[in-house]
Amino acid sequence: PGLVFIVYPEAIATMPGSVFWSIIFFFMLITLGLDSTFGGLEAMITALCDEYPRLLGRHREIFVAVLLMGIYICALPTTTYGGVYLVNLLNIYGPGISILFVVFVEAAGVCWFYGVDRFSRDIEKMIGHRPGIFWRLCWNYISPVFLLVIFIFSILGYEEMLQGEYVYPEWSIMVGWILTASSLLCIPTYIVYKLIITPGNIIQRVTKIIKPEELNDESRSNMNSS
Repeated sequence: PGLVFIVYPEAIATMPGSVFWSIIFFFMLITLGLDSTFGGLEAMITALCDEYPRLLGRHREIFVAVLLMGIYICALPTTTYGGVYLVNLLNIYGPGISILFVVFVEAAGVCWFYGVDRFSRDIEKMIGHRPGIFWRLCWNYISPVFLLVIFIFSILGYEEMLQGEYVYPEWSIMVGWILTASSLLCIPTYIVYKLIITPGNIIQRVTKIIKPEELNDESRSNMNSS
């Protein structure tokens, strides 16, 4: 924020035609923010519409309008005088910690449970050749280990990230951890749910839920045709 809203504007103010360049610069920031929002928002909308096609898929426009209005209302507190502290808290406890854990689980699930060889064959069907040894080593070892280490150090160093002139109250720190837990608990909660509904003893259940599902003939033909 300091670089974007302090350093760059001061540098632009010294240029000839500073008003024009200031308008262009901040217009670029607006379009960049909108463009960055489209990807994550569209992923959430598509996932919900695919999960509930009868309820949401048929009324996609209404659902998107209601969702955006809800997001707009929830984001209004960030525009107040204390909004910068709220943004900092959300930035640390929202995606800062949970996204590392989620990405680590994704990498571990794809490479250690689904298998790098099976994943490489899938990529070969899409692009025509298998990934090289460098990419397979990164997927299998380097990426998961680095993500796990960064995640652990992020948890251990969260107090340092909040240090500054403003001292956050204890209740806000608790709200931040609840926000983080709301993302982290989805994965173990679903694992427990699958263990409960899967028949057999505990070993059979664990073996079944970590085993990749085999494609049936219809799914395999659809993938080959696409």
